[in-house]
Amino acid sequence: MRAAPTIENEVFCPSLLGEIERRLERFVHDAAYPSNLRDAVSHALLGGGKRLRPLLTLRCCESVGASTKDALEAAAAVEMVHAFSLVHDDLPALDNDLMRRGRPTVHVAFGEAMAILAGDALLALAMHAACSTPRDAGRIALEVTNATSAMIVGQVYDTLGGFGESTTSREKLHKIHNHKTGALLRCSCRVGAICGGARAESFAAIDHWGDLIGLMFQAVDDLLDVTQSAEHVGKAVGKDHDAGKLTYPAVYGVEETRHEIARLRKESLAALEPLGSNAEHLILVTEYLAARTR
Repeated sequence: MRAAPTIENEVFCPSLLGEIERRLERFVHDAAYPSNLRDAVSHALLGGGKRLRPLLTLRCCESVGASTKDALEAAAAVEMVHAFSLVHDDLPALDNDLMRRGRPTVHVAFGEAMAILAGDALLALAMHAACSTPRDAGRIALEVTNATSAMIVGQVYDTLGGFGESTTSREKLHKIHNHKTGALLRCSCRVGAICGGARAESFAAIDHWGDLIGLMFQAVDDLLDVTQSAEHVGKAVGKDHDAGKLTYPAVYGVEETRHEIARLRKESLAALEPLGSNAEHLILVTEYLAARTR
């Protein structure tokens, strides 16, 4: 397995990142917002971030033989949903985070009321972007809506509970992660394939791959939370442990979590085999996500 730093530049292709950024900026610029709302939305959406989810959308579109340009609106939609979720998750009533991507969170910079409204605006703008896709706009919008609903359900499970009494810790963990993190990552892959006009076999392969990397992404994230410093990771660490939340290391232990990541990596690579040589960039994404250190 190649080390994550050696493939990071290949995964996070500057030209694709530039296209994503310009499309996001255009949607915000064209929205009929008052200046204070536009500033808050810009702070949340255009303030950095790796853009993993929209990159997945573009790469999955490309992997079925289409142009990445066919999926730019869908890519913008999934990133807006992600930004909306971060704004609301950072609020005092939920995670009460003060910093995001090295800057004050939206509620710190603009107040709680504006943060709530900026999150609402981002979600509405995401639906607008999804409905603007050139192919199967209704299907794309449904995918984004379903993923958003699942993500909210995952946040409820993670923060407020709601499991049955007989649910085991491992079952709870998988339910949380499949909804809270996995749903939008899987959606990012699925909408890319739809935008590219994927045939049934290719779509099934990408759907399965998206499911696996969603779990792997969260397992790695949980592991970094207990093995890396905040300075290295670039965000607060240890908060989930301190809050008693279910994480892979808490449920499986650190070593078994590492074994689980290795298993998910192997299965993810196998899931891409039906795509043949078109899976080149998705293989790089898999290797990066398995080996990343931040």
